[in-house]
Amino acid sequence: DLFRDLYEQVKRAPSSNTAFDWYVSLSNDHKTHYRVLVRDVGPLENGNRPEHSRERAIFLQDLTPLDELRKRHAEFLSAASHEMKAPLAAIRAYTELLLDGEATDESTREEFISTIETQAQRLQRLVENLLNIARIEAGIMKVHKQAISVNEILQEAGRLMTAAASEKNITLTLDLSPLYLPINADRDLMLQAVINLISNAIKYTPNNGKVTVKSHLRDEMIVIEVEDTGVGMSPSDAQRVFEKFYRVEAHKHMAPGTGLGLSLTKHIVEDVHGGTISLRSELNVGSVFSIALPKASSRTNSPYPVSEPVVV
Repeated sequence: DLFRDLYEQVKRAPSSNTAFDWYVSLSNDHKTHYRVLVRDVGPLENGNRPEHSRERAIFLQDLTPLDELRKRHAEFLSAASHEMKAPLAAIRAYTELLLDGEATDESTREEFISTIETQAQRLQRLVENLLNIARIEAGIMKVHKQAISVNEILQEAGRLMTAAASEKNITLTLDLSPLYLPINADRDLMLQAVINLISNAIKYTPNNGKVTVKSHLRDEMIVIEVEDTGVGMSPSDAQRVFEKFYRVEAHKHMAPGTGLGLSLTKHIVEDVHGGTISLRSELNVGSVFSIALPKASSRTNSPYPVSEPVVV
C-alpha cells in the first residue's frame, strides 16, 4: 500500500525532473519523512525522450533525523527561554521596586538587593552551563588532560561542598580507595562534574541525612559513586534525569535549579572523558550516581592513601 501510494504520486509528477515530500505514517504513530526525487531516464530520440517510452528513476532521501534534530533544537530554545524568563522577571521587578522608592528602610533594601543578586547568579549559572554544553557538543571545548588521582579530585570536591552539607546538618563522608587511581582527565571539568553530583545529593537529601562519596577499582575502570539518603526518584524520572532542563516535578519545591547540571555532568564524563555515568534510585530511600572512567596507568602505590572513611 505504501509503495502504491508513492507510485501514484510519481505518476502525477511532471515529466521533467521533480522533487516532493512524502510522509509515511507507521503503526506506532511515528511519521517518517522522505524527500522524493524523480528523474526521467531511458533512450533519447532526436534529443528528446518520447512519451510512450518514458522511464523514471526514483530516489528517496530520509529526512526524519533532520526533522527530529530541528524539533529538539526548537524544544531546547523554548526551554532555555523559559528558564531565563524567571530570573530576569525577578531582577526587573525588584529593580523597579527600588527605583520607585518602595524600599523605605535599610533591611528592605538589603532584602531586595539580595534577591537581585541571587537571581543574577542563577542566570549566570544557566548561561555558563548552556555555553559549556554547547561547546562540548560542538567539539570546541578547550580540554587539558593529564594523569591525575581520582582521590585528589574527590577530596577537593568534598572540601568545597563541606559548607553546603553543614547548612543542612548532612554528614558528608569520603570513603576512598587506598589505591592510587589515576585517570587521564581535565582536572577542572572533572571537579565540576563531581561537585555537580555532590551538590545534587545535598539538595535532595533532607536535613540530618548522609551523603557518601566513594572510589574503587573495578577491572580496569575507576568508579566514583555519590550515594545519598535523599528522596530518590521513580524509574521514569530516573530515565530522564540527564536530559537538558529536566527536573523531577515533585522535587522542584526542595531546591532551585536549571535542570542543566546533570546534563552537563553526563557530557563531561562521556563525551570529554570517554566514561559512563549511571543512576540507581529508589523513592524515599535515596540515589547512587556512578561514574566509570578508564584507568590511566598501572601504578598502584598511592601518594594520596585513604584507608578509612573520612567525614569532611
